[in-house]
Parts: sequence; C-alpha cells; structure tokens
Amino acid sequence: MIKRIKMVFIIIGSLIVIGFVLLYFSTERFAQFGNNPEGVRLERMKKSPHFNGEKFINENGKNITPGLGMMMDIIPQWLFGNEIRKPETTLPVNFLTESDFDNNSDELRVVWMGHSTVLIEIDGYRILNDPVWSERCSPSSIYGPKRFHPVPIEIEQLPKLDAVIISHNHYDHLDKNAVTKLSEKGTIFLVPLGVGAHLEGWGINSAQIVELDWWDEYTIEGTDLKLAATPAQHFSGRGMFTKRNATQWLTWAILGKTQRVFFCGDTGEFPGLSEIGEKYGPFDICLMKIGAYGDNWPELHLTPEQSVEVFQMLKGDLFIPIHWGTFNLAFHDWFDPPERLLDAVADNKIKLAIPKPGQPIVYSDPPELDYWWREYLPDGIKKN
Repeated sequence: MIKRIKMVFIIIGSLIVIGFVLLYFSTERFAQFGNNPEGVRLERMKKSPHFNGEKFINENGKNITPGLGMMMDIIPQWLFGNEIRKPETTLPVNFLTESDFDNNSDELRVVWMGHSTVLIEIDGYRILNDPVWSERCSPSSIYGPKRFHPVPIEIEQLPKLDAVIISHNHYDHLDKNAVTKLSEKGTIFLVPLGVGAHLEGWGINSAQIVELDWWDEYTIEGTDLKLAATPAQHFSGRGMFTKRNATQWLTWAILGKTQRVFFCGDTGEFPGLSEIGEKYGPFDICLMKIGAYGDNWPELHLTPEQSVEVFQMLKGDLFIPIHWGTFNLAFHDWFDPPERLLDAVADNKIKLAIPKPGQPIVYSDPPELDYWWREYLPDGIKKN
C-alpha cells in the first residue's frame, strides 16, 4: 500500500515537472507574461484619476474581472457545452503582399487582418491596431486558442507604418512576437499606461513607446494625424507573474484632417462611450467588436446588439465588425456574431461591411454586403 502511494506521488510529481518544463519553454522562458510597471512608470500611473493606488478601475469605480466563482461557472460550459465554436475547415483569406500597398493615397481604407488586427489608411498615413500574428492567442506556443485562418500578410511584407496602437495587454490584442518584429522597423507604439513595461521588457526601445491615459491625445510628429486614447470598460492582465489590472485599457479615436475612425478594442457598454461620440464624432468608420460575449461576463464584452447601440452613440457612418471569426474565445457558435449583427441592424439604416480577412474596404466605395461565412457553416445549419 505504501509503495502504491509513493508511486502515485512520483507520477504526479513527474507530471508537474513535465508541465512546468513545457510551460517554461513554450512561453519563451516566461518572457511572454511580460513585466509589472515599476519606478517612474508606476509613479506616473499613480497620478492617473483612473488608478486607485493599486490598480486601474473602470468609470463606475468597479473592477469587473473574472473571479473564482465565474471560473467555476465557465469550466463545465467549456468542457460540456454543445456550441460549434470552431469552423470545420479553414476560413477564406484574401492574401496580400507589399505591392498591394504601393499606392498610398489619401483615401480612407481599412484592411481587417483577423480578430482585432486592422490596418487603417487615413489621410495618407497608416496605423496598425492590436497586431496579433501568432498561431495562438496564448502565452504558450503549444496551448491555447488556435487560428481559424492564416494571417493575410507576413509582417515583413507590411508597408511602412506611422504608428501601432494597442488597446490593452490581453494575448489576443498584444502579441509579443508581432510587436518585437514591428519594432525592428522603428515603429512607434502607442499603448495604455503601464503597457510600456511589457514592451521594454521585450527589448523595445523606450523612445519608440508612448503611454497614454484616458482622454490623452498624441499627434504623430511631422503629421496632422491625432490619436486619442479613449475610455473602455474592461480589465487587464497576462497571468502568472503580472498583476491583474496593473495596466490601463483603451478604445481609440483616430483623427485625420477630414476623416475619423473609431477602434473598439475590448469593452462592455457604459455611458462614457456616448461621451466619445460627443467629443470626437461623427466617425466615418467604426471598427466594432461583435464576438466573444457570454452570460458570464456581460459587462466586459459588447454583444452584437450592444455594438449597434454603441455605433449609434458614436455617430458612426460605416460599421465594420471585428473581434470574431479568428479565435475560439467564448461559448457561442463561431458564426453567431455576424448573424446576430444582421438581425440587430435589420430595423436600422446602418451602412455595414463584413469583410473576409485581408479584404480591403474603401470608405467611399464599400462593397455590397457579402455573406461569405455562410459557405462554411456545418451541414444542417440553416443558411438564410
């Protein structure tokens, strides 16, 4: 009996050691987790009216973060839910090369690369939002949600960028490997307060990092393009060695001389979104999240219906959905977000474009609505 108990402990101990070794190497010796803010950076954060001395808080003063109770609710659903969370085949992609960006006109154009990664061409400048190029949105290269489709263009093939903007530090929005590659081109990174600690820890020059709080504005040197860091209702954290809510979370208003774009990032619905519309609207294009919602986190992520309401608060003209169709991050069918979105806009006169990954959308001449995802629904699922 004692020998059996010892054997069980040896097996369990061995599995723990193996798991730790796999985690260590698959997270690049834990580098993927990032660094906590400290020193001068932390002192600046403490002066923010949205920092309570220990962590960032939402407009309503609450920290809306997944706790143990929520996790206990989520685990059974994750294991035994019957949702169709991933497509059966790889989703279509419009592949791009550097030559697709040779003509740098003043026309407003956006290219959805998948999830929340969008390349914006505005007034002759180029902004890249939340660049995620890794196969998984996870600290690990072997565990975590895997892509439904390839990235439409390699980082090396991207055109010259005037800035990269980051909404917050979750893995599906801040990809270490992508930002370190982009930094080699001398790109400027505009990030929420505290997120600079991650970038500097990954070897990015501090001169390339600009950290902003809610309502801060930054004009790119030598241009008339202004980027405004606007509020969101969310949370932050990369797990393991980083503190929860130790860095800020943002939405973004991208303000050209004649054109304006809103980038949603991650947020739930809250009154401050209406204030963004009053201050910076109307927006020509709103890049609105429609995916990764659930009953367990109603205040953290917009549903498609809420996204339509927020679009109207922002005084948007063209609605382009993002944050869907790339990773399995929630308990709904992968194709549910665009279908619910179509129902939500049915009674509203809303201009809508739903691009494939890599498909450029020109504001002045948006394409007719394409129901492309319906070609990839499982057999037996109704196609309207």
